[in-house]
Order: sequence, then C-alpha cells, then structure tokens
Amino acid sequence: MLSFLAYLMRQNIHVAGELMMPELSLSELEMGWIYASFIWGYALFQLPGGIAGARFGPRRTLMTVGILGIAASGLTGLLPGLLFQSTAGVIAVLMLVRFVLGAAHAPMYPVQAAAVERWFPVGHWALPNAVSSTGLTLGAAAAQPLVALVAVYWGWRASFYVFIPLSIGLFGLWWWYARDNPGDHPAMGSEELSLIQANREALTQEAGFGAWTQLIRNRETLLLTTSYFSLNYVFYLFFTWFFHYLVTELGFTILETGFLAALPWITGAVMATLGGLTCDALCKKLGPRLGCRLPAMIGLVGAGSLLYAGLYSTSPYTAVALLSLCFAFTQFAEGAFWSAQTFVAGPYTAPACGLMNTGGNAAGIVVAPLMPFLAQYIGWVAALSTGTGVALAGAVLWLFIRVDQPFLPAKAQA
Repeated sequence: MLSFLAYLMRQNIHVAGELMMPELSLSELEMGWIYASFIWGYALFQLPGGIAGARFGPRRTLMTVGILGIAASGLTGLLPGLLFQSTAGVIAVLMLVRFVLGAAHAPMYPVQAAAVERWFPVGHWALPNAVSSTGLTLGAAAAQPLVALVAVYWGWRASFYVFIPLSIGLFGLWWWYARDNPGDHPAMGSEELSLIQANREALTQEAGFGAWTQLIRNRETLLLTTSYFSLNYVFYLFFTWFFHYLVTELGFTILETGFLAALPWITGAVMATLGGLTCDALCKKLGPRLGCRLPAMIGLVGAGSLLYAGLYSTSPYTAVALLSLCFAFTQFAEGAFWSAQTFVAGPYTAPACGLMNTGGNAAGIVVAPLMPFLAQYIGWVAALSTGTGVALAGAVLWLFIRVDQPFLPAKAQA
C-alpha cells in the first residue's frame, strides 16, 4: 500500500508537467533537470536510508520519511509561480522540493527489503519484494489518468494536494500495525516464527552494525548494482519521458495519454508478481544462483528487444502495446534482483539494497536530462532506443553473478 502511494506522489509531476511547462515558462530541458532533482535526492539517500533502516528499524524510519514526503509533495504545488515567480526562482524551488521528496522516498525499498528478509522464510523473498513492485506499478498506472483528470479540470497544483489525505491515512496505518521484528508482533504464533527463522545458518551472519561498510567492496553486490543500473535505465525512460513521448511524438491528447500511459504500469503489475513467483520457484528447484539469474536475464533481454521494436513501430497503438510489454519485462526481473541481494547480504539487506538501488537510480539521473539533450540532435526515437543496448549489457553481467556466495564480514564490528 505504501509502495502504491509512493508512486502516486512521485509520478504525478510527469503528467502535470505538460501543463506546468507552458504556465511556468519552462523548456523541456529545464523540466528534465527538475525531474532529475528528485532522482538525485532518491539516489543519494538510498544508502543512508538503508543504514537508517538498519539502525532505527523499518517502523520509525518509514514513518519519519513519510511525514517529510507529504510536506514536500504539498510544497510542489504551493511554491512555484505563487511565492516564487521568476523563471530562475521557479526552477530552483522545484528542484529543491523534488530533491527533498526523493530523499524522503529513498529509504522505502531498502527498508522494505530488510523487512522482507526478517519476516519471510529463506528462499521466499522474491514474491513479497515483487508484490511491492506490483504496488508501485499500480500506483503509477493510477496516477496517469487520475492526475490527467485532476490537472485538466482543477489545475496542475491540485494534483499535488489530492493524495495528501490518503498519505496521512496510510502512514498512520503503518505506524499502528507495523513491527520491526516478527517476534514483536502480537499476532505472531510460535509455529509461524519457527518457520520464518529456519534454515538461516548458511546465510550471512550478524557481525555487528558496522559490518555493512564492507558491502561496498563485495563483488556480488557491486555486480548486482551495475546490472540494476541497466534495468533502471529502461525503467526511467518510462518514468520520466513516456508521457511526453506519447503526446509530442505519437500525437495523443493529454487525456488520451493519461489512459494509454497507464498500460505499461498495468502490464508491469502482472509481470512483477509473475516474476516473483517464478524466481522463488526456480530458487527452490535450481538453487539461488540460477533461480535468480534466469528471470533477471529474461526480463532484461525481453525489455531491450521490445523497446527497440516498439520505438520503430509504424503504428502508434502497436507502439504503445510493444512498449507496454517492454516495461512489463523490466518488472518481471525486479523480484530476482532484490531476492538475490537478500541472499547475499542477509541481516545487512537494508544497506546492501540501498547500495544496489543507488546504482539503479543513478540511471534516472542520467536518463532524465540526457533524453531531451539527445533528442535535439538525433530525435526522440533514437534517443530512447539507447536503452536497448544498456539492457542487453545488464543481462550479460548476470552470467558473472554468484548469488550462492553470501557476503561474509571479515570480522565483527560494533
């Protein structure tokens, strides 16, 4: 539910941006830097967010950043063009509040992955991680038509206010129900707790909080981080510029695009869950190395191939269909990445996934400003098709990733 909410709050600007640009006198390139400012905050605070989650626990960490994110979303609608009216002032304040929103959202997935490691049995981590990807894709799918309707009929500022009551309700529910550890929850029974805690002897063992620093040099974590950059390069093509591409290149209206742009996220929701189920089943049958490798490589190769086919399709509706399937294959691979990092890192899953997600979101820092820059010289189709080569390179990296070699801290640290 929080994953669904997060993508309602972060995706709205990519829809509202079509109305913000003419009203606030912003160019595509300037809007690209505003989009990128969220990703900068999101990427830079992944590892600190994971460390905070490991130190303070998921419950307190997510509640604190949730309050900060609600405030940043509201200020996105309030400040530009009202309190700050010059073009330079509008750009500066939008970059600042979007950076803060990115920093607030950064801990969510590393902390969630740590909660999954604590709350689910060994080898059953891909599906619950994939379900969070299902939540984010459904949130982004809902944002496309909802924000388009709100922005067209009530103005783009309203699209940053409309989800605030839902945000307050869901974070309140999280604070009331969540617990950091399974044994602390009043509904936890002894049989279920034993199932969760079984078969952990061969995994990474706790060696003190400070041992997370050794993850920066861990081979498997670094390879996963690099490959995750490749996957997210394609993801961020959709997150930042897909709506704009449908309007300016394929000729759809904003309201038509509001519904068509939801299709990749809807297909992604289905494939995310399917990918998680596939990964867990393959891990049980083939072991974690092949069990994570196969769905990750299928997702990356499928995404790269379908991206190219969709961009060079001559029919706008065929292009939307193929590109929707392209995005769906990125989500098919998601559970495998997060499960693989959990196998490697064990109790250090939060900072390890924070590092991996830093690499993933570095792709967004590149994509948001790079696409309009390249489009000026080679066109939008050629610019977006660079994702094909990046995705295929990420698939090749998986041939060298050994998920069955857990991170072993050199020594215990305080």
